[in-house]
Amino acid sequence: MHARVTTFEGPVERMDEGARQAREQILPAARQMEGFKGMYVLADRESGKALAVTLWESEEAMRASEEAANRLRQQSATSMGEEVRAVDRYEVIFAELEG
Repeated sequence: MHARVTTFEGPVERMDEGARQAREQILPAARQMEGFKGMYVLADRESGKALAVTLWESEEAMRASEEAANRLRQQSATSMGEEVRAVDRYEVIFAELEG
């Protein structure tokens, strides 16, 4: 499995709106991409920093989604008044999620 981690920074008062947008717009679009396995959005309500982590079944699937992900990322940042600070890619070497 592979992960793409996007670091956003924006207005603290719009965090809940950002979470809603991720649930209602970004997640459904990501689900349409081949190899998509899941998404986490982590937020620091004091600093306005947020991390969006998308999970992919393979590096190839993650790379194939780059163009669409770039569009979604920019649309999201623009509509929320955020800045994209970084986009990083990782191999997931360990994962455990309790049900």
